[in-house]
Formats: sequence, structure tokens, C-alpha cells
Amino acid sequence: MGEGSLRHNLFPEAIQRRRGPLTQPSPPPRSGVEGYRPQFLAYPIGRGLEAGGPAEGLGARAVRSRHSLPLLLALTLAACAGYRPAPLPDAPSLAIAPAPALAGRWSAADVVALALRDGQDLKAIRTQRLAAAAARRQAGLLPDPTIGGAILPLVAGVGTTFAWNAAIGEDLRGLVTLSARREGAKATALQVDAQILWQEWQTAAQVRLLFVQIVEGDRALAIQRESSALFAERNARLQAALGRGDASLASTAPDLTAVQSARALVGASERQQLIRRHQLNALLGREPDAPLPLAPTAAVDEPDLARIDARAAEISRRRPDLIALRLGYQAQEARVRLAVLMRFPVFNLGLAGGSDNSNVRNLGPQISTTLPIFDGNRGDVALQRATRAQLRAEYQARLDAAYGQLRAAVGELKAGEAALALASADLPGARRARDQAQRALDAGAIDELTYADLAGTFYAKALEVTQLEETVLEQRLAIGAVVGEGLPVVRDLPDTAS
Repeated sequence: MGEGSLRHNLFPEAIQRRRGPLTQPSPPPRSGVEGYRPQFLAYPIGRGLEAGGPAEGLGARAVRSRHSLPLLLALTLAACAGYRPAPLPDAPSLAIAPAPALAGRWSAADVVALALRDGQDLKAIRTQRLAAAAARRQAGLLPDPTIGGAILPLVAGVGTTFAWNAAIGEDLRGLVTLSARREGAKATALQVDAQILWQEWQTAAQVRLLFVQIVEGDRALAIQRESSALFAERNARLQAALGRGDASLASTAPDLTAVQSARALVGASERQQLIRRHQLNALLGREPDAPLPLAPTAAVDEPDLARIDARAAEISRRRPDLIALRLGYQAQEARVRLAVLMRFPVFNLGLAGGSDNSNVRNLGPQISTTLPIFDGNRGDVALQRATRAQLRAEYQARLDAAYGQLRAAVGELKAGEAALALASADLPGARRARDQAQRALDAGAIDELTYADLAGTFYAKALEVTQLEETVLEQRLAIGAVVGEGLPVVRDLPDTAS
């Protein structure tokens, strides 16, 4: 609460000026007090309803008012929440040194664990739990009672004292809607947990994919560099022959084109690998150029298709994104129920009392309500029902897409494995042809052009096999990402998701 509100005068200035000797009754108020404006109190005055009889004057009332002032201030301070500024950081928090516990080569599991622990995006997303918990707590609270009053000094006419009134009341509709608000907030909080888990799934899947791409990309890059070195060596000899006049420009042009293409391919692969390492370091919360001592192999277990079919049947209760949508739908059901309950009239029940200028006092219950004739919250009910229908359609679309994505990934995996089998079957023949050509070249049985052609065929086939192996590994990862193979799952669904 601001400092200015604490300094706000709780009593009219006219009353404060007229605090005279407490043993004598106050003189009757004068008419036409300059600058006076009626002020309403935030809280009723201490024992105002227990004031004395007609002989009691304004001085005695000032004593009670003075005694109640500390109580009012204490209540005001108790209702104030503490404030402490939280400035934004000025420096990045990215790490460059590897984790001490992971010295040596990092496996895929090690990298996933680092990403889930140190990823800056995940750290930021996990803070959503705080807001969800606060909203859930707020939804379980009843509305504060309303309290008010007024002091009306006598400024003209017949009277013996100032008039006053005070009232306290409570909106009973807060009790009617409490259950619906609690259910909605609970489902929303659980939805946030499921969304965070889904982000962890996505991060783990992306880290695994980048790990495979970097490791397999390094293998492919080694083949490309070896092939480029072969063409560069041959081109150097041809350029030397061209300089001696032993070769023509037309005969060296194809080799020059081949070596330039090989160098361009190597450069593109190196840039792609650099981008992947930067992306992986970003997911790990580290500097872009921080070292990544990855293990040289990226093994991914072959999925059990029979088990995958079983997982497909329970995908709606396994994938966190679908669970989050179910919980969101449950929260919307609570909002629909809340909107229907809000159609009931506002019903305030309270107690009111006061005294007029002749010191006649009264006290009794106070009831107020609204007539739901024009609004009746009908528009909000229609809006919440339409939103529920939209969420239902979105859930069905996401469920169908997840199931179709799984089936497509299985089919693509089978096609990739078939292509890898054919390419792998051709690779030994290409390797033997390259080795034979090398021996023939050393013996002078063939020329360098023939050897370069056979060696280029082998390198192209080896590169094809490496790329297909990477594709198969990526497809296996895609299947695992859809069904959550090896990822944390929701063990027990809450009742709100049923």
C-alpha cells in the first residue's frame, strides 16, 4: 500500500479542529464551514455502535475515535503486502566451461541431462508454476467483506450531535462459485505442469536429434574431405601438366569443376555443422562456441513396432501435450459452470447501523441484490460454451495429428531402412573397385582419370550410406519423440483429466 494512503486522514478535518476539552460538551456546530467536504471512512470507527446516550457529546466521541485510530492503522498495515524490487540482470548467464561431472566424451544421455538441467528456456518456462500456484490459491479465497461508513457533522438546523452510519457486508455469490473456481484453477495448474513436461520432451528430442546430426555429420564431413583431397591432388597434377604443355585446357576442365564442387560441398557441410553446434550449445545454456566433446557414435535403439502399436492406443494418456489439452478442457468446463452460476443474482448480506443528528440510533440486517433482467451473464455463458467447443475440436485435431504422425514415422522408417540396406549392399563392391583401381594405378595399368572415377564412385556411395544412416536414426528418434520413448511421462493422471 502506498505511503500516501497511510497518511490519509481518517476523520474529517472539521472534527479534528473541534477536539476541545474532553470534560465539557462540544458547542453546536456552526453552519457554513468553509472548505468542508464529507469524507467516507475506510473502516467503521471503533465502538461507534456502543456510544452513550443523548447527554454524550462530541468530545467523548473524539476520545473513542482517538483510541480506535491505532486499531484502524494496524488493520490497514496488515492488509498491505510487502514490496521489494527485482531488477533485471545486465549480464548474460551463459556458461563456457564443461560441467565438472562430465569430463571426457559426452553421450546422448549426458547431453539430454545437461539440457534439462541448464537450458535457459526450460528454466524460464518452469517459473510458470509459481503463477499457476498463486492463481490456484487466489481461486480458493472468499471475497473480502465490504465495510464503510460516514460521519455527517451538523452544519445547520436543529440537532444535538453529528450523524453517522456504518455497515459491513459480504457477497454470498462468492460462496456459490467457490467450488467451480477451485476446480478450474486446479485444472489450470495441472495443465501448466503438463505443458512444462511437454517442453522438456521437445527439448530432449531436439537435443537427441542435434546429437545424431552432429556425430553423423562429422562422419560425412570426413568422407567429403577425403574425396575433396583426392580431387585436389589430381587437379594439382593436371595443372602442372597443363603448365608443361602435356595436357590441354579441355582435358583439365572437368577435374577443375569436380574439385571446386567438392570444396564447396565441404564448406557447406562445415557451416552446417557449426550451426548445429551453436544450436546444441544454446539448448545447453552455454556459449555458442563452447567445446562439445561428443561421443563419436550415435546409437539409437531400433523401435519395437509391436510396442509402438500398443503405445499408439494410449497416446492420449501418455503425451504431455494431449494431457495438457485435456486439462485445459477440464478447466474450461469449470469456467462454463462458473458462468452459469454467475447468472444468479448478486446477493449481499450484511449489518448496518447509524445515528441521526438527534442521537436516535438504529441497527439491523442489510440485504441487496440485482435483478437479472437485461444481462443475466448470458453473453459470458455463450462465450464460455463456444470456447469449450473450440477446445474440444482442437483436442481432437491434435489427437488425430499425433496418431497420423506416428503412423507416418513408422512407414518412413521402413522405407529408410530398405534404402539403407540396398546402399550398404553396394558399398563393399565400390570399396573393392576402389582398392583394385589403386593397385592398378600403382602398377601403371590404368590412368589417373579412371582411378579418380572409381574412387569418386566409392566416396559417393560411402557418403550415401552415411546420410541414409543419419536419416534412419532421425526417423527412429521421431518415433520415440511421438510416443515418448525414454522420456519422462505422467505416471498417474489426475482426476481432472478423466
